[in-house]
Amino acid sequence: MQHIDITCFKAYDIRGKVPSQLNEDVAYRIGRAFVDFLSAKKVVVVHDVRLTSPQLTDALVEGITDGGADVLHLGRGGTEEVYFATFDLGVDGGICVTASHNPMDYNGMKLVSSGSRPISGDSGLHTIRELAEQGQFKDAVKGKVERYDHRQAYVKHLLSYVDASKLKPLKVVVNPGNGGAGAIIDALEPYLPFELVKVQFEPDGNFPNGIPNPLLPTNRQATIDAVRQTNADLGIAWDGDFDRCFFFDENGDFIEGYYVVGLLAEAFLAKAPGAKIVHDPRLTWNTIDVVEASGGVAVESKTGHAYIKERMRAEDAIYGGEMSAHHYFREFAYCDNGNIPWLLVLELISSTGKSLSALVGERTQMFPCSGERNDTVNNARRIIERMEQHYHSSAALIEKVDGLSMSFEGWRFNLRMSSTEPVIRLNVEARENTQLMEEKTQEILALIKAFDD
Repeated sequence: MQHIDITCFKAYDIRGKVPSQLNEDVAYRIGRAFVDFLSAKKVVVVHDVRLTSPQLTDALVEGITDGGADVLHLGRGGTEEVYFATFDLGVDGGICVTASHNPMDYNGMKLVSSGSRPISGDSGLHTIRELAEQGQFKDAVKGKVERYDHRQAYVKHLLSYVDASKLKPLKVVVNPGNGGAGAIIDALEPYLPFELVKVQFEPDGNFPNGIPNPLLPTNRQATIDAVRQTNADLGIAWDGDFDRCFFFDENGDFIEGYYVVGLLAEAFLAKAPGAKIVHDPRLTWNTIDVVEASGGVAVESKTGHAYIKERMRAEDAIYGGEMSAHHYFREFAYCDNGNIPWLLVLELISSTGKSLSALVGERTQMFPCSGERNDTVNNARRIIERMEQHYHSSAALIEKVDGLSMSFEGWRFNLRMSSTEPVIRLNVEARENTQLMEEKTQEILALIKAFDD
């Protein structure tokens, strides 16, 4: 095959516009390169609900089988299902064709090797791109394709994280945003005592209600309305490939992912005292406080799934969480999962008798946070340098695990730049002082504008 330039490879995965950056030729080449890179004999493949995903997956599968590997084709599903099947079946690797919450005209892929270890820029993704671009692939005997139904085994695995006898008949709003999570919820439903209020439930790659991304406030209203109109105990929403889930309390109020990390850390430490919990550096005080009070060990890691998973493996951590609603589990091959968290939270509500607002309310008052604020800027690196200079003399602690973190008497902030966009990301938190947190957030946002020259 002729050499081509491929521009859809990113730091952790593959994402690009269809068909200009990602098309069937590129997908075929990625399949061939993936097999050559891993010397793979068997690969798991799944695709999300996007309209372009089936055709891209067909081309990917053709490339994998032409490379000499067999394919276990799971059909339509989510990223966590590739993770599960890859480690559960002991195959050589897995690929999910997905663009998660990217715009309609995008698609992409997430790649793992054996044991569901992530393949990122640091662990072979660049090499796979180079092999795909060169098009000089190894000769091989064509592999076979087998349709594989993993769902019941996966449901059994998900249910192993909770004690079903403790679950109460709660009313729960579930909103996949017309993405793929509905199939898993339907498969779990017969084993759970919950009354499920299903919103935007049908998978639809046209995304009639917008791209499923509950991090956007505009995408939350349907869940909020359903919780309030049905007097539900809580609401849950997912992104497109459902590796993240988001929570709304019984009042319909959105719960920042930061506080869910603390909630799940406490739950795991109650079952495994002394265990290690990995967290990201954007917001930290609540997580550290919860973990230490629960007898665990808090371990800080750079933001991003590849870094979190690597650190969890190194530390043998039982759980890891990011404020962006990625939750990672040791028993799930250290991978992120969008269904285990809501099962655990519902078990907590059932066993404690407390509402979700009661479970997180004290923590939100103890450690109020700004939520992530994103600004488009001209020179993010220069802004961060000037911000450090500005606050240097008054800072009690300066850290650069990921971007710039600076701690002071009663408050702290983290400022980091996007690896893919001209965007700077700000998170601010305080100790028992919401007014101080809000004032400092506005102060830093004003400085970002002033420093952006």
